[in-house]
Amino acid sequence: MGSKGGCGCCSCLCGCLFSCLLSLIFQILFTLLVIVALVGFVFWLLFRPNEVKFRVTDASLTQFNFSTADNTLHYNLALNISVRNPNKRIGIYYDSIEANAYYQGQRFDTETPAPFYQGHKNTSVLSPVFKGQQLVTLGATEVSNFDSDKSAGIFGITLKLKLRIRFKVGWFKVGHFKPKIKCGLNVPLKSNATSSPATFESTKCSFAF
Repeated sequence: MGSKGGCGCCSCLCGCLFSCLLSLIFQILFTLLVIVALVGFVFWLLFRPNEVKFRVTDASLTQFNFSTADNTLHYNLALNISVRNPNKRIGIYYDSIEANAYYQGQRFDTETPAPFYQGHKNTSVLSPVFKGQQLVTLGATEVSNFDSDKSAGIFGITLKLKLRIRFKVGWFKVGHFKPKIKCGLNVPLKSNATSSPATFESTKCSFAF
């Protein structure tokens, strides 16, 4: 009987220790969450991070021809993309940049501008050039849309940027983040026609993490 009573006490003691350990772990986790939240709030108060602003300021389209015989798109598109860092105390490392050009949902080219660092309250310009030919799949509806765009002299082209960035705050570097930028562009085709072609309008891009 005495042996059984001893086992019961050990079992009770182990249960109490386990409950105390769980309680301690939850308290530690809760404390860490509070500390992280406070650090984040203090960071926001001190640096007030603002969203980086992307805008396509100029677009030059000198060739955009689609051949139904071999489903090949021939293109020559040059863009100027303004990248504005409005923050006073935060620098940005653009470790990788991938610029993708789409027409009617079909990606026809990808360019990779060189990585760079952008300082506080600074504006940088990216100038990717999409030039060449690409096999694209356009159905009857898409071909009809192409003919309409060609007749109007303005093509709806979508630019998507995939970034990998880090933030620099003082001596500290924070990252990596992978925001996605999307720009819906209406780009006039430049030609040797005597009539003045439409001009490209500066276009703001959307920014999302």
